[in-house]
Amino acid sequence: MSAIDETHDPGRGSWVASANGHSEFPIQNLPLGVFSPPGGAPRGGVAIGDMIFDLGAALEAGLFSGEAAKAAEAAAGPALNPLMALGAAPRLALRKRVSALLAADGAERARVEGLSVKLLHPSGSCTMHLPAAIGEFTDFFAGIHHARNGGRRRDLNNPLNLNYKYVPVAYHSRASSVRPSNVPIRRPNGQRKAPDEGAPTYGPCQKLDYELELAVWIGPGNDQGEPIPIGRSADNIVGLGLVNDWSARDVQGWESQPLGPFLGKNFGSTVSPWVVTAEALAPFRVAQPARPEGDPRPLPHLWDEADQREGAFDIALEAFLLTEGLRAKGLPPHRMSASNTTDLYWTLAQLVTHHTSGGCNLRAGDLFGTGTISGPTREGYGSLMELSEDGTRETELESGETRTFLENGDEAIFRAHCRKPGFISIGFGECRARII
Repeated sequence: MSAIDETHDPGRGSWVASANGHSEFPIQNLPLGVFSPPGGAPRGGVAIGDMIFDLGAALEAGLFSGEAAKAAEAAAGPALNPLMALGAAPRLALRKRVSALLAADGAERARVEGLSVKLLHPSGSCTMHLPAAIGEFTDFFAGIHHARNGGRRRDLNNPLNLNYKYVPVAYHSRASSVRPSNVPIRRPNGQRKAPDEGAPTYGPCQKLDYELELAVWIGPGNDQGEPIPIGRSADNIVGLGLVNDWSARDVQGWESQPLGPFLGKNFGSTVSPWVVTAEALAPFRVAQPARPEGDPRPLPHLWDEADQREGAFDIALEAFLLTEGLRAKGLPPHRMSASNTTDLYWTLAQLVTHHTSGGCNLRAGDLFGTGTISGPTREGYGSLMELSEDGTRETELESGETRTFLENGDEAIFRAHCRKPGFISIGFGECRARII
C-alpha cells in the first residue's frame, strides 16, 4: 500500500497561487485526467488549483527523466490506460517529480515558472474527457445500508439475501455508455409494470434515480486464470473517483427477475474526470470497520490482516440536486445526503480479489462502481429510491419544489473530500450531469 512521503507535507505550497488553500486540488493531491485545451487535442494532465499541468508539454521541455519520464510519456496521451498498466512505482515517481516541479520552494522553480504559459492551462477553459478507455465496467453492491433499504421493500424481516455477507455481489454494467461529468443524460424509455397493472407498458422512465458511488480505476490487472491474491489487490487500484450509476427504477423492477439489471441501468453512467491516485490517498486510509457481532468472517481468500487494518478510506461524500426552480431563483444546489466510504461493507481490495477469484482477467482502465454508498440514517441515503421510499415521500426544496424522483432539467451533483488533522484536505472534483 502507498506510504506517506514528502508529497503529503502540509507545509508544502505551490507557486501556482490558486493551489494554495484550494478545496479540491492543492499540491498534495495532483490527480490525473485527460483534457483538451481550446482548439487542442485530448491529452493527459494533472490538476493543480484552478490550472491543469500539461504532461506532454512538460515532457517536450525536458522536465522528466527515468521512471518519471516513463510514466509521463504513458500519461501524456488521450487516455491513461498505458500509465494504469505500469503499476505503482512509475506512478509514484511521476507524482514526486510533478510535486517538486510545482512546489513553491522547488529547486527548479524559476525555470518551470518561466515555462508556465506552455505548461499550464486554465481548467475553466478546458474540456474534460474520460480518464481512460474503459474496457469493462463492473458495478458492485457493497453499501450494506443501501442493500438493506432496498431489500426491505421485498422482505421487512430479511432484507438481505443470504449470500450478501459472504459474497461481494456485483453485475457487469455497460462500459460503452459511461460519460464524463457535464455530458447530459437522456431520460430512457423502457418497459415497466406497476403492481396494479395487468400488463406492462413501454415509454419514458417515470422513476429516474441517481446512485452515489465510488469509482475504482483498475491497473495493471491479471492474466486470465490467475486470480489476484487479497494481499496484492491494493496494487491493482490506480485511484478513485465518483460515479453516478443512473437507474430507471420502474424499468429495473420489472426486468430484473431472474438475471438482474439490464435496460434499467445501461442507458448511462457519469464518472468524475479526475483520478485521485492511491498515492494521494495514503494519509486517509483507515481500518475497515469491524463487522457487527454475529456477522460471518469473510472466507479465507477474502481476508487479509493488513487490508483490515488500513484497507478502507475516510472519504466524506455528498449528493446535491440542482433543479430548474433553484436555478431560476439563483439558489444553490440542495444537499440531499451526506455519507462516508466507511459505510462500505467490503474493502476495495476484497472487490478486486473476488472479481478475479474465478479466473476473470482485469485490464488496465477497467472501472468498478462500489454500489450506492448510503449511511445508516435518512440523512445519508445515497439514492432517491431510499429518500422517497420508492416514490411515497417527497423532499421539499428551497425553491418550493418537491421531488420523489428526477425530473427533466434536474442535475445531480456528487462531491467528495478527504480531511484529517495534520494533513491538507483534498477533493475529487464534481461528478455531475443533467437529465434531458
